[in-house]
Amino acid sequence: MPDGIKWLAAWDVPVEGVVFARGISADELAVRLGGALCEATEPITDGEVEHLGMRGRSDGVRGDGVVRVGEDAGWAFAVEYGDSTGADRLEEIASGRVDAVHYLPMSARPPARFHYAKNGVLACGFGIGEEHRRWGAEPDLLLLELIAEEVLHPDGSQNFPPSREHCMAYRERTLGVLEQRFGLSLPRAVLDEARLPAYGVRGTPAMRTGPEPDHQQIKAWAATLGLTWNDAGGQVPSHVREARNRMARQDPKETA
Repeated sequence: MPDGIKWLAAWDVPVEGVVFARGISADELAVRLGGALCEATEPITDGEVEHLGMRGRSDGVRGDGVVRVGEDAGWAFAVEYGDSTGADRLEEIASGRVDAVHYLPMSARPPARFHYAKNGVLACGFGIGEEHRRWGAEPDLLLLELIAEEVLHPDGSQNFPPSREHCMAYRERTLGVLEQRFGLSLPRAVLDEARLPAYGVRGTPAMRTGPEPDHQQIKAWAATLGLTWNDAGGQVPSHVREARNRMARQDPKETA
């Protein structure tokens, strides 16, 4: 049975965003997000993404973006990391009779956001918890379902949760509407042990697919400092390599 998407209501879901597309393959979704087929990694886990050497945003300049892609319940999906491109390219992804959904998990302020595009046009979007403020070519596309689930009052105004403790249940109601209307599902294993190919979609992340030549040397150096990591792919996390390079500049003997 598919896992659906209601579980994404948890505030601590460790993803930057999820893009769903119906009508294209997972590889084509990666390409429409900005990836190149020839540069996909071998399948990796969620935890191994940190080994790809992604640079973060700095001084207003966007950092690197990476996606891991797969398929479930008739949809291709892309789990986003770093400064990915799903929010920027949704209409492009939806070109040519393709349906595309972007879900951006956030804390309460700003709220998580949902967007749906089809045939190259943004059809509907709103904030989760602010469903009374809707936009797009068909802003009322989900109005009846949101009223039926008591997310909105019959007049379309927001049915706010009575207390902070009820916020999770209210987010699950909205995600339940999206799950049922579109048939969306993201396997929970995607953020655990599942291995999926990864693509760089923005910037120049180091999309390595095999062990780095100096992996064992750096691993031994890190062990002397009590640093360890999941090195199933034979790759060095960017923060460990940066620490070693910084120490080498200060005292080359310490990293010899």
